[in-house]
Amino acid sequence: MRLNSEGGSTRDLLTSKPLVALAVAAFGIGTSEYIIMGLLPNLSHDFHVSIPKAGALVTGYALSVTFGSPLVAIATARLERKFTMLLLMGIFILGNLCCAIAPTYNLLFAARVLTALCHGAFFGIGSVVASNIVPRNQRAQAIALMFSGLTLANVLGVPAGTALGQVFGWRAPFWSIVPIGFIAAAAIFFFLPTQPPASGSLLHEFRVLRNPQVLLVLAISTLASSSLFCVFTYIAPTLLSVAHASPHAVTLTLLFFGLGITIGNLAGGALSDRQPASFLVVAFIALIGSLIGLYFAEPYVVPAIGMILVWGAIHFAAGSPLQSRIVDKAAEAPNLASTLNQGAFNFGNAIGATVGGMLLTAGFGYRQLPIASAVIAALVLALCYTAIRLDRRHRDERIAEKISTI
Repeated sequence: MRLNSEGGSTRDLLTSKPLVALAVAAFGIGTSEYIIMGLLPNLSHDFHVSIPKAGALVTGYALSVTFGSPLVAIATARLERKFTMLLLMGIFILGNLCCAIAPTYNLLFAARVLTALCHGAFFGIGSVVASNIVPRNQRAQAIALMFSGLTLANVLGVPAGTALGQVFGWRAPFWSIVPIGFIAAAAIFFFLPTQPPASGSLLHEFRVLRNPQVLLVLAISTLASSSLFCVFTYIAPTLLSVAHASPHAVTLTLLFFGLGITIGNLAGGALSDRQPASFLVVAFIALIGSLIGLYFAEPYVVPAIGMILVWGAIHFAAGSPLQSRIVDKAAEAPNLASTLNQGAFNFGNAIGATVGGMLLTAGFGYRQLPIASAVIAALVLALCYTAIRLDRRHRDERIAEKISTI
């Protein structure tokens, strides 16, 4: 089933009930993932652990997505995709309920790991579902619309959850996420069309990892996410200690960050459908500039908030093109490849949070984190240039092959 014909408009996508259902689920999952950043000071105080150790909750979640989600995708590969997504939302609801009642740091860590199991597989399979219901030339836009739920989580869910946690304690945000999970599951049940499971053997699925273009996308996704989370994991304590912002200003900053990434996500989906690789190069050049700007803006509350908005918008503009690219480059095994790309994003989350924590433990200040992030972004830029060269080589080989058959 396709949503519209080749000439379908963006308005058709925006009013698509299946894409809205996916976006609602993405909103809940995104809120659950990112809410932890705004609650780090509260968790650190309540469990009597350091900020870097509290940041390990980010690392644990990310590693669970990285290594657990592909296993979940493999285990559910022969299930109908709608049923699989409902099963994953059940895991999501249970995981957040366990977070809300966790009495110790270790049990909270375990609950976060459980919650994360649904994350990568949901977005991986959801990307395939979104791609299958639109024409090829609208794939990035459809994926961006699904991921708009993730970015809206940062506009609404994370700031609201942070404020809720500051007033009622860190458990309250997790309690509030549970009903969102039920709403998302209902939306999927009523609006998402059924889609057949992936065809072919599991061995055939894993053969996609021999494709250098697929491996390159996974590497770019990993490093891009590392660049983001090296800074974002510690954004609340950075604002409190460097900019001397109030807790209210931290909530406002998270709101502006969410607004920025929502704009960037939708713009990236709309602008990158024609030349995604070239778009990525431009995006990461701009990202390096924004991180340098953030370094200079951090001591001042208003400029820091403004630069965080710009930085978030530029960074998330690259997300949908990367997800669309791996669906395209791994057409023979989209479920596994798309899920692996989500794992790559979250492996980058773990690397970024760990690098940031190591720098802080080694005595570097919060202000040095944007510089470390810019260095990682420069590595991503080099990989994007490599992707363009591979695209051109592949295109030239196809042209030569056609000429030889004439």
